[in-house]
Amino acid sequence: MSKNHVGNIKNNKVSNHSVMAKVFHWGFAIAFTYGIAKQVDNIGQLEDFALLRFEVIFAVGWLVLLALRYVYMSKIETPELPDDTSQFQKIAAKVVHLGMYVSFAAVAITGLLIGLVFWMGLKSGILVSAILGLHGISVNVTYLLVTIHIIAAVLHRFKRNGVWDSMVPVWKEAKESQSGTKD
Repeated sequence: MSKNHVGNIKNNKVSNHSVMAKVFHWGFAIAFTYGIAKQVDNIGQLEDFALLRFEVIFAVGWLVLLALRYVYMSKIETPELPDDTSQFQKIAAKVVHLGMYVSFAAVAITGLLIGLVFWMGLKSGILVSAILGLHGISVNVTYLLVTIHIIAAVLHRFKRNGVWDSMVPVWKEAKESQSGTKD
């Protein structure tokens, strides 16, 4: 395992992620929550040019940061699971993480397409319906994958294998003393 890998595994526990990885992770969680809270409820709201411009800027910024995060996490700081993690779980974790990148990008890209067709004057029809449908599917897939990610993180917390502590600043795992008892 190279030194760039997070998860220098000691006693089958994963080490902490870097501050940058934590900023990316929690920054995306906050931005995603914000995006859900302020979402456009109806395409007609895009009549407000200031809102349309904000949505475009938010989506483009999201895509840029998503690309930077992907490069950072895949090239600079590659996360690892403990050695005793089953091959199925390791594959599932990779599929969920990659799926989140794809679905996050799909939400932003389809949102940009919605803005584009609306700006072009198309407010209904098969093209608009298709893009809205893809956007809705992307959002629902994102919700599903984020939910799976959170459930897996909580399960790792109960397994006390360091995965939770490597990224989450609260509800820390109990540390074991050298005698093997919990502190």
